[in-house]
Amino acid sequence: MRKIIHIDMDAFYASVEQHDHPELRGIPIAVGGGEARGVVCAASYEARSFGVRSAMSGAEARKRCPHITFVPVHFERYKEVSAAIHSIFHDYTDIVEPISLDEAFLDVTENKPGIPLAVDIAKELRRRIWEELGLTASAGVSYNKFLAKIASEERKPNGLCTIHPDQALEFIERLPVESFWGVGRATTRRMHELGIRTGADLRERSLQELQRHFGKAGQTFYDFARGIDERPVEYERVRKSIGCEHTFETNTAEPLELEQRLLEVLSDLKGRLARRSFRGRTLTLKLKFADFSIQSRAYSATHLLEEAELETEALSLLRGVELSGRSVRLLGLTVSNPPEELRPGMWVQQWLDFDPASLELKLL
Repeated sequence: MRKIIHIDMDAFYASVEQHDHPELRGIPIAVGGGEARGVVCAASYEARSFGVRSAMSGAEARKRCPHITFVPVHFERYKEVSAAIHSIFHDYTDIVEPISLDEAFLDVTENKPGIPLAVDIAKELRRRIWEELGLTASAGVSYNKFLAKIASEERKPNGLCTIHPDQALEFIERLPVESFWGVGRATTRRMHELGIRTGADLRERSLQELQRHFGKAGQTFYDFARGIDERPVEYERVRKSIGCEHTFETNTAEPLELEQRLLEVLSDLKGRLARRSFRGRTLTLKLKFADFSIQSRAYSATHLLEEAELETEALSLLRGVELSGRSVRLLGLTVSNPPEELRPGMWVQQWLDFDPASLELKLL
């Protein structure tokens, strides 16, 4: 039986800022979100007590907490701290699956120090993260990824929870379905309409019924309700694409201005491609309009695209879009489709490419 730990840093970006800037400790802060179209990337627990959450607009955050302090995103610093955290992880196991900068799964079934109990490893990880980096982490321990992740949420912040195999079914029975992995708002509404509100309710439904209502996800929900999750901790991932997006401060429908902004996106993209030594055969253009509708166009070649081609093809794709006077709020470019023979050498962690500048408010 596997021994899985899920580590989730507590209010990571905000906690790093409060660690680095003592004057911010004990007060409500939001990372990001200060500009006109800003979005809160992270909120301190002091801000969360006022209802401020990540992905909330800066305006809404200020409305809920008028005395909130906004601090700029320092992404390079967060990556530096995350790398230090992962270095600690690798003292115990190399089977580490990053989910984001502040979250990861570890398989410690076989571990470097030979510690028999996963809970003792989780305690050491949390202790070292605090002593070496001054940050708190919550940990969940169980025999699969689903339960380990659920466990890490149980006692946040700065908590530790273990779900033993003989406790799993009882634990799952009382879980609200919205706590299940893969159950978002739409699925929650659908389950509630069907009278499914807890893990116990979910377990009463047949596989056939769940598949009828939820398709392939029905099998996953059926298994989760029974404490089954066979997914391994995946510690290597193949890079298949690299992209870059810019959200504008003000929308524009001017073709020449859009071309200039596209070249700015392309410049950033070229830098990312160079840093990752990545090449592909497909270039995709993405436009998001003022009404949040999205349009994309792609160009594919039979050869690897050269840097000089990217500008020509990017502009060609943009000029082929019928704007009809519609204003554009975001432009994005992605290079994808690397040849098979290049993929084995491109093991990277996807979370390294997160760009906070691409965050924007999603109005539903």
